Amino acid sequence: MLRRLETLVDPFAPFDETEMPPTSVGNFSWHYLKPIRFWLVFLFVVSIGVGLLETSLYLLIGWFVDLLSHTSPDRLLAENSWRLAGAGALILIGRPIFQTLHEIVSNQIIVPQSTTMIRWRTHLYTLGHALSYFQADFAGRLANRITQAGPSIREIAVTLLDTLTYVGIFAIAALGLFGSISLWLALPMAVWIAGYVLLLRYFVPRAQVRSLANAEARSVTVGRIVDSYTNILTVKLFARSREERSAVHDSLAWWMSTFLDTLRLITGVTAMLSVMNSLLLFATAALSLMLWSRGAMSAGEAAAGLALVMRILAMSGWVMQTIRGVYENVGVIQESMSTIARPHGLVDRAGARELTVPRGEVRFDAVAFHYGKRSGIIDRLDLTIRAGERVGLVGPSGAGKSTISSLLLRLHDVEGGRILIDGQDIAGVTQDSLRSAIGVVTQDTSLLHRSIRENIAYGRVDAGEAQIEAAAQLAHADAFIAELEDHKGRRGLDAHAGERGVKLSGGQRQRIAIARVILKNAPILVLDEATSALDSEVEAAIQDAFDVLMAGKTVLAIAHRLSTIAQLDRLIVLDRGRIVEEGSHSELIARGGLYARLWKRQSGGFIGGPVTTVQSEAAE
Repeated sequence: MLRRLETLVDPFAPFDETEMPPTSVGNFSWHYLKPIRFWLVFLFVVSIGVGLLETSLYLLIGWFVDLLSHTSPDRLLAENSWRLAGAGALILIGRPIFQTLHEIVSNQIIVPQSTTMIRWRTHLYTLGHALSYFQADFAGRLANRITQAGPSIREIAVTLLDTLTYVGIFAIAALGLFGSISLWLALPMAVWIAGYVLLLRYFVPRAQVRSLANAEARSVTVGRIVDSYTNILTVKLFARSREERSAVHDSLAWWMSTFLDTLRLITGVTAMLSVMNSLLLFATAALSLMLWSRGAMSAGEAAAGLALVMRILAMSGWVMQTIRGVYENVGVIQESMSTIARPHGLVDRAGARELTVPRGEVRFDAVAFHYGKRSGIIDRLDLTIRAGERVGLVGPSGAGKSTISSLLLRLHDVEGGRILIDGQDIAGVTQDSLRSAIGVVTQDTSLLHRSIRENIAYGRVDAGEAQIEAAAQLAHADAFIAELEDHKGRRGLDAHAGERGVKLSGGQRQRIAIARVILKNAPILVLDEATSALDSEVEAAIQDAFDVLMAGKTVLAIAHRLSTIAQLDRLIVLDRGRIVEEGSHSELIARGGLYARLWKRQSGGFIGGPVTTVQSEAAE
């Protein structure tokens, strides 16, 4: 039965993945809680029932004490059997039913599903951000904010609807009971409630500020630690362990100081609350004794009243901590919201169509791109790559070669002009269909921490085993794959590559990437320094694979090592984002221009100084 109840909320139900979340804490939280609003209301109603039942038990204590005081044993059952049976049914049947229902709604329907749903939806929205969004932040901090948002939003909802409702019923019941006996008896309780509210008004804003600082310190610390682990090879190669320890030490010290600020506040407020609680208990007991001695209050009423007060006092510290927890979660939500609730930098246009590539012609029409600056990088680029033509981009560092491939993949939007594939403006087609039509091998190859099989089949998940093995063979990766074994004993295609493929050499990662693109078999191919991590012997060995890979495809190849692209149909020489030369290798050599000078420096067996004044490498 419980398993069936757990399916009432589907955390992975379809939703609008492009809708930007609101930027206020309340609206941001409601944005993710709205799908389960019915169950939140149901939990609220059940919580009221539980609170009323629990409060009635204390009133029953008073009634029971008076009953025993004023009834002789031989007449007790005869005169009160139905009342006692009703009280017993309330305790034996009503209380367990409501408490069990409360736990079922909370634990089986709301808590795990809502947490998973919020994490899933925030993750999908975050995935939709542009590449620059991820390049500007720590991966660990982003992941931390995604995973923390779900529990924080859920805890606020459940606490406000459940815990505070439960406590409020106790306070109202105590005031009602005391007020029905004597306004003097109700006075200490009323004063205590007013003092408690004032204490909360002092405590809550200060706790919110400290909680936000603590959440930020935690996120920064996690980001620093993950950054050190992710780049552990660089840390060790540059002998920077001491500096990394120092950076994490400072972050942890900051995190601890924000935590201590919070604890100092809690200690002071707890001390004030302890004094208030003691005064309430003393005043209630003294007034109860006085009223009982005057016959204005029965012993049972005094017992019930004192029991309610004791219960409220026991809950007061818990409520204070609960409210502090609420505002800690508010701090976490504020931090997550500042990261998640941002507009997507690159979105599909309304009504964007799927890209179709019957031929594969690529045309850059007066394309301009300056990374948001006034000028530089690419300025009115006109370039047509005919269907099936193999074109190489050549030029000094910073000439804009990699930027051109990024624009073709729409990792950035052009700032002027347009890019067409078979006459279709890529700004008007869906990003997924665009990138599905382009196979890419980049200079910086990173693999997923999954099996080699999954990495090769990443661009074609329906590929069979034979196709995966054939792609690996064409990329000359089959020999080293057969010898791979990870720390769990998985071998060959089942072995895992490690985070970003760190268990493989640069050349091995590159060959896996080449196998992946061979298997994808897209009509347009971008090779961005595709053989940069290969030694000359391996590069020569897989040249046949490149011939197979490029056959019948439109190819845009970028290389600093000119020997790798000299045999292409046409070479485009760039400088400062402009085409300065174009032609075949032999034509450009004969012309004696920039390409000829670059070729001479490389073929001469040395690396010379800069050929011309160029922009910084960062422009790439």
